[in-house]
Amino acid sequence: MNEREPWQVPQSSPATTVLVNGIEIGRGSRVRLRPSRRADILDLAMAGLEAEVDAVQEDFEGQLHIAVLIHDDPGRDLGASGKIGHRFFFTPEEVEPLDSHDGPATARPRVLVAGIGNMFLADDGFGPEVIAALRDWQAPPGVHVVDFGIRGMDLAYRLLDGYDAALLVDAAPRGEPPGTLTVFEPDPPPQDQVPEAHAMDPVRVLALAQRLGDGNIPRVLVLGCEPLVRMTGQEPDVVVTLSEPVREAVRRAVPLVASVVDTLLVDCRAVAAEHAVNQRTPKAAAYEER
Repeated sequence: MNEREPWQVPQSSPATTVLVNGIEIGRGSRVRLRPSRRADILDLAMAGLEAEVDAVQEDFEGQLHIAVLIHDDPGRDLGASGKIGHRFFFTPEEVEPLDSHDGPATARPRVLVAGIGNMFLADDGFGPEVIAALRDWQAPPGVHVVDFGIRGMDLAYRLLDGYDAALLVDAAPRGEPPGTLTVFEPDPPPQDQVPEAHAMDPVRVLALAQRLGDGNIPRVLVLGCEPLVRMTGQEPDVVVTLSEPVREAVRRAVPLVASVVDTLLVDCRAVAAEHAVNQRTPKAAAYEER
């Protein structure tokens, strides 16, 4: 058998994964950064840090580059959006895989927690308030927590950014007592639903995401809170405070978000594992047996 370089891409794999020290890594894999001595001072400052692989990319000269998000970077979510300064590139020789396994890797699930709502319309600000309350929560790797406010187009595009599941946190009137928290899977948007770029109603956002992604969107759940004060935006004054039952619900929503995310991660891993078994080729099986 020909000896291959420690980071050589398997011929049977697309350019989205790469072998590093015999371990196949791709989007979602955990790595430790080991920049070379010839690296610039910024890369050297990140030596030893843990990171999550965001992408494996090939340049015009055929060289492979691994784009990573630093685990402790407070602007990590900006990196996941492709923003310069929070997404870093290393060569395959400059990363050390941390996922311990034999054979091809199953990418770590990616889950989006999105707060939506208008903080100037009383209880409609429930979603953003929950995201603010989650600042001290140590989100599991692969989980990104973002306050989208009223940016419907941004959320629709983010849903199409390779996430396996999403949890939308929103004020959702369902006829329950004010402050009631409910986790539910929204109904699919009607076929004739007109997408609206600036709407933040979950159904309209999903309709927009489906239109942009040709129907391919991740599984979406909603953590809804029954509002007490409902505003339309036509009122002469703004209200930047939550009603008492909804403010108390923010406190209860934090552990509920963590619980729902854990469940989503388990479900995503199970789906990925089943898909990996179904996609195994004889060559992959032989690789695992070595």
